[in-house]
Amino acid sequence: MSLIRVEGVSVRQGGARVLHDVSLSVERGEIVTIVGPNGSGKSTLLKTLIGALRPESGRVVRAEGLRIGYVPQTLHIDPTLPITVARFLGLPVRIAHARAAEALSRAGLPDVGGQQMSELSGGQFQRVLLARALLETPDLLLLDEATQGLDQRGSASFYRQIEEVRREMGCGILMVSHELHVVMSASDRVICLNGHVCCEGRPEVVASAPEYRALFGTGTEGALALYRHEHDHSHDHSHGHPHDHGLAHGRDGTQDGARGREAAE
Repeated sequence: MSLIRVEGVSVRQGGARVLHDVSLSVERGEIVTIVGPNGSGKSTLLKTLIGALRPESGRVVRAEGLRIGYVPQTLHIDPTLPITVARFLGLPVRIAHARAAEALSRAGLPDVGGQQMSELSGGQFQRVLLARALLETPDLLLLDEATQGLDQRGSASFYRQIEEVRREMGCGILMVSHELHVVMSASDRVICLNGHVCCEGRPEVVASAPEYRALFGTGTEGALALYRHEHDHSHDHSHGHPHDHGLAHGRDGTQDGARGREAAE
């Protein structure tokens, strides 16, 4: 059974229909990305999945006992508030140090439990939000444009960590993003949304679909190839990548300049 299944869902907000007859599903162990222009209903869909919004018609079917972890676009914390990472992870109820340390390690940010939240970089802050979402060992991880505000290299690093989470935990992952150059390359399946599902499938299939090109054009293809080259290069020195998405590598010298160590986050 799918972790979550959306069947013919329509949603209205403020009298306007934001989503119309949307159907999709997420299976355990797969990474699914939702892309779409501004106002296409991406965040509305996620809010419907977690139960914050009720559909006008259709239904959302969740697997029995489904545990959902959620990483928001951003979270505003008063920079003058003296709170450590470990204490933040323990809100509203304190958790064991070992549990917090394990979640931070899975998020790729070990040994920062004693650091002040105000001292974190943007990339570190988002990884702490990821660690918080991983505390309950979710079956399904939802990310709503979780790298908003990060540069391209920081985004690539974050999404590589998401792939690592998938490998370690076997959870299903549903991501919403506008960062086509990074997210599509990190996905098993892409859903193009514009109030309704325009097209879906493997990244290379969606990138060539007329519906996708009508929304985004063809300008992202080179960036997709460039990211894929850097991504594969990084795994050549580790354990390899379990999913070959079939994206072409870049064909010019610009890719060499994109390689190298990621900036410290």
